[in-house]
Amino acid sequence: MSIGETLAEQRQRAGLSVTQVSLQTRIRETVIRGMEADDFSACGGNFYARGHIRSISRVIGIDPEPLVAEFDAAHGGAPQPVSAVSAFEPEQPVAFRERRAPNWSAAMALALALVVIYGVVQVVGSGGGGERRTAQQVAGTPAAPTPSPTPSARNDGPVAQAPRTKVEVSVEAKRTTWLNVRGDKGETLFSGMLREGDQKDFSAKKKVRMVIGVGGSVDLTVNGKHLGSPGKGEGVQRLTFDRDDPEPA
Repeated sequence: MSIGETLAEQRQRAGLSVTQVSLQTRIRETVIRGMEADDFSACGGNFYARGHIRSISRVIGIDPEPLVAEFDAAHGGAPQPVSAVSAFEPEQPVAFRERRAPNWSAAMALALALVVIYGVVQVVGSGGGGERRTAQQVAGTPAAPTPSPTPSARNDGPVAQAPRTKVEVSVEAKRTTWLNVRGDKGETLFSGMLREGDQKDFSAKKKVRMVIGVGGSVDLTVNGKHLGSPGKGEGVQRLTFDRDDPEPA
């Protein structure tokens, strides 16, 4: 079979629709349908076509390398490797400035001058203070009592909790699954596979939207509240969490 026929047949055996594969790989449905028809023109070039073949193969559960090799054989072969020397050698020589040794003599002279100035200021200040104290004692003026600090008012009432400024979601994978997480404006915070034991933390200002490939495959904690494993025994789960409400919408 051709590459496209293999991808279509294995996708159907995995029980996945084109829409589900598109959600898990972030590849447009029109591109996937074109690839299943052996039309790779919408991929944007051979480099991206190889990447799409690998992404789709991993989602439908097959080894991508034989298909990539078949694609290279039909489209002019794999790109030639670039040597490390040619990759990192600059086109023009880079001029390096010679570092000058620090001038320790000037630094020591400056430090000594600062010490002398500090000593003079201390001596002059101490002398003036002594004269003021002596004049006060001769005049017999009693020293003004130091006011005792006023005890701060105690507030035994309940402390108001500060409003939450963002929504925080912690995800721990109980088994291998696919996960897609988006923020307030639809930006992608994460998209890929989670292995058993993997843990991810996400946050957004107002909302966190989540698509879980297999129900009951992850353990969720939202805004500090443990929610457990949503959708146990069910298929794809789509959840939305608000900043002020940890329960999924």
